[in-house]
Amino acid sequence: MGNAFYIKTFGCQMNIRDSEIIAQSLYEHGYIESDRSDNADLIIINTCSIREKAEQKFFSLLGSLKKQKERNPQLLICVAGCVAQQLGPRVIERMGHVDLVIGTQYIYDLPQLIKQCKSENSLTELRDDYQIPRYIPSSSLPKKAAEPSSISESSRFSRFVTIMQGCNNFCSYCVVPYTRGREVSRNIKDIIDEVKVVVDSGVKEIVLLGQNVNSYGMTNRVSDEIENYRFSDLLKEVSSIPGIERLRFTTSNPKDLSDDLIHCFGKLDNLCAHFHLPVQSGSDKILRAMNRKYTIADYLARVEKLREVSPNIAISTDIIVGFPGESDADFVQTMQLLETVRFNSSFSFKYSDRPGTVAHDIGSKVSESLKTDRLQQFQKRQDEITLEENQKLVGITLPVMVEAVAGNDISGRTEMNHIVHCGAGSDLDQLIPGEVIDVRITYAGPHSLKGETY
Repeated sequence: MGNAFYIKTFGCQMNIRDSEIIAQSLYEHGYIESDRSDNADLIIINTCSIREKAEQKFFSLLGSLKKQKERNPQLLICVAGCVAQQLGPRVIERMGHVDLVIGTQYIYDLPQLIKQCKSENSLTELRDDYQIPRYIPSSSLPKKAAEPSSISESSRFSRFVTIMQGCNNFCSYCVVPYTRGREVSRNIKDIIDEVKVVVDSGVKEIVLLGQNVNSYGMTNRVSDEIENYRFSDLLKEVSSIPGIERLRFTTSNPKDLSDDLIHCFGKLDNLCAHFHLPVQSGSDKILRAMNRKYTIADYLARVEKLREVSPNIAISTDIIVGFPGESDADFVQTMQLLETVRFNSSFSFKYSDRPGTVAHDIGSKVSESLKTDRLQQFQKRQDEITLEENQKLVGITLPVMVEAVAGNDISGRTEMNHIVHCGAGSDLDQLIPGEVIDVRITYAGPHSLKGETY
């Protein structure tokens, strides 16, 4: 049997980073990545269960692999990620052609589990112990050898670095504490060492990653290296590493957003002026039902401080419409919040019932048709506001980090996270992804900008 593997990833940035870790681990054990599932000897599906739609897509893909397994009985099919953690043996019961099911805590053990699966010719099922903290091992630090092809072109100059895993917030609609486990902050030295390794390999932008980065160091510390060491301290330390041109982080819970972290946007030159701060709803009643532990007044106060410290900061958010019990008045308050804050962008979704969560058992469900109507209203107004805010940038010259070069066309991203397209010009045809160039904005659309170089 060969050693070609294929990964399909569903879900958030954490899942994307987990797939990179899986690929790196397999690469270091002699595997070669394929860009097609029908050429692979090992197929890994990294799953997401945050919404029902993502779970449905996963099961549809998994079902389509049954014929491939019948044609090639030596093919190994592995299910990883949040659905694997949440459903475990039920995945095998429903899809008998699956060989291996591992939860979110065991991605670092995958090469050994595959070897065990081959030798025993039997299923290795999920070990359901997500409550036991499983620290990111120091041995997971990336090597300086060539990266596997699953790492996208953009990830060769911009890289996620995981600083913590799990979540203690137990928002009533969310499965993450059950699929990712309890909150564990990673060892400071391991984070710094990993950042230095990837920067030495040519990475220009670092994105610090966690379910709630604001609470880094507050609970379940890996070690007591430094007393009262918090996320703002880590941010300052990473920012000072030579070679980092841009620094970002995601995701944050407003309840843990400290003044010290806010002031980092005024003190750290390479910290990008973009903050993703999920609010979820504009109604205090719904926020209480969601167990978010802040009010709209709290949220607005934090937004005001952010804009005082960094007047040009772009603020994005997450919105859930149609949460159980959401009235017309509650939705109006969400629309009013949108008008007040004028988010530069947002990720908005219809509420999706997830088994095992508190919200699943709340009555007063909102109909699908009403959820659809509310989502369309919100997204229409958000697109209008995004366009209005983007139009303010026309005529301004902004530094843009190049992400892709195709002939004389360049696409890149501003510090505020705007996507920019422009023509390179003859003197810039040697540009490579990761370089920062000045671009004068000439046109603004609702989803991207256009510009010209000098």
